[in-house]
Amino acid sequence: MAATDFKDYYAILGLNKTASADDIKKTYRRLARKYHPDMNPGDKQAEAHFKEVSEAYEVLSDTEKRQKYDQFGQYWKQAEQGWPQGGAGVDFGGVDFSQYGSFDDFINALLGRMNDPGTRTSTGGNRRTYTYRTSPGEPTGFGGFNNFNDFSGFDNRAAAGAADKEATLTLTLSEAFQGVQKRLNLGNEVIDVRIPPGAKSGSRIRVRGKGAVSPYNQQRGDLYLIVDLQPHSFFQFEGDNLICEVPITPDEAVLGASIEVPTPDGVVTVNVPAGVRSGQSLRLRGKGWPSPKGSRSDQLVRLVIVTPKEISQVEREYYEKIRSHRSFNPRSNLAQVKL
Repeated sequence: MAATDFKDYYAILGLNKTASADDIKKTYRRLARKYHPDMNPGDKQAEAHFKEVSEAYEVLSDTEKRQKYDQFGQYWKQAEQGWPQGGAGVDFGGVDFSQYGSFDDFINALLGRMNDPGTRTSTGGNRRTYTYRTSPGEPTGFGGFNNFNDFSGFDNRAAAGAADKEATLTLTLSEAFQGVQKRLNLGNEVIDVRIPPGAKSGSRIRVRGKGAVSPYNQQRGDLYLIVDLQPHSFFQFEGDNLICEVPITPDEAVLGASIEVPTPDGVVTVNVPAGVRSGQSLRLRGKGWPSPKGSRSDQLVRLVIVTPKEISQVEREYYEKIRSHRSFNPRSNLAQVKL
């Protein structure tokens, strides 16, 4: 498989590498419903998304396949085929593998795990001898002080090329919305990276020339930062739009009202029309998430009618009066329901 054929299954599902099996299942079900051909008749793009989502779930929901995918990246399928003598009969995109004694030897050379402390040596008969590092752990967590992130132990999984590297970059929603500059420790150097506004979970940010040194041409690959957004207590994503839930009282739902709603830009006044239902959404155009081209998506305000647990004597009297004079019966159609 050529590097350009590689599919980042985590990015397709909008998840990161640490996602649990339950997270993967829930996300797949949501996306499968969204892109299913029955829900999007004649939409070829939705059909293609549905196939990608299904393919990603097939791999990531299988513990054994996911383990190979995480370990070998774009070559995970070849890892399942084993390693014939001299690499014969296994398609790796036209590269000569006669110099490698095993698939692990190939992967470690591919990822530039050479000449590091704590390494071991491998040799395969007349093949060249080289030193490579044992498999690293998960990407180190971010945070810390002075906006400084330690990348010294990040994942060396091959994604877009033999010398490319990947690491997960955790951002707050505020940092991703406004854009932020992060200082990253790559182990042997410290770099400053500007994250543009509008990054989302699964976004890939390319930092040219900051990957590993290729064992083939001695050129340095790229570093890919995979964005992971921290959950927010109020704002969530629904596709490209932001969505939030705002509680309203029964009288506001019946009579209509003007309410204040937080947006990424600050609080705005929203008119609630009379007679709204619980769960109904209002659209604030241009108040959602920024795109790389500078435009903004919408913010959806989902109204939730909330009834008070405790009311005053005056309120009780008025509610009882309303009940005795109510002309609307929301259950009038239930009398016709039969099996």
